Amino acid sequence: MPHILIVEDEAAIADTLIFALQSEGFTTRWLSLAEQALAEQQRSPADLLILDVGLPDISGFEACKRLRRFSEVPVIFLTARSEEIERVVGLEIGADDYVVKPFSPREVAARVKAILKRMAPREPLAATSASGPFQLDSERVQIHYHGQLLSLTRHEFRLLQHLLGQPERVFSREQLLDGLGVALEAGYERSIDSHIKSLRAKLRQVAADAEPIQTHRGLGYSLRLV
Repeated sequence: MPHILIVEDEAAIADTLIFALQSEGFTTRWLSLAEQALAEQQRSPADLLILDVGLPDISGFEACKRLRRFSEVPVIFLTARSEEIERVVGLEIGADDYVVKPFSPREVAARVKAILKRMAPREPLAATSASGPFQLDSERVQIHYHGQLLSLTRHEFRLLQHLLGQPERVFSREQLLDGLGVALEAGYERSIDSHIKSLRAKLRQVAADAEPIQTHRGLGYSLRLV
């Protein structure tokens, strides 16, 4: 079963999460400091991190930023702050879900299972495929554009992969979130715009005059093969 790393400085909260996750068959490890967790993830990578935002050494947000420099492991944030801007920031820096305290440990365990299920391939994909100027290598998790390898985050890769799956189709923000493997109920629909903006910037570095990602106001986005 997958291994879950819990990064939480309150022992009582960590204990309830450990019990709920182990009851579902997961293996767990608990650490109370973000720096310890980052080092542990480099030594022995977990399959998913549950990361408290308010940690004693550095914030969970800063820890997630550092984590994304070397790992695309799924992350669930735990926080006492419920404002929408906090949830949006969390996703934009690479989180997959956001749970507000107090919470049900069984619900967190269910969210862990749902994220890991969404992260798994939904259907067999060809190892490589070409669509216009794009070359997708699903096994290596790479996309080339006009022959140049794109440096993409996990969210950017899955977003572009989703658009490439059905060129010219208009996808809503909710559909694109589902393609990213992000919980729809998390309230992150608008953060898709930030990922699209970042992805467009990387495509323009390769072909400045091309605009393959099209905006359909009030509807969503599509990919035009140019």
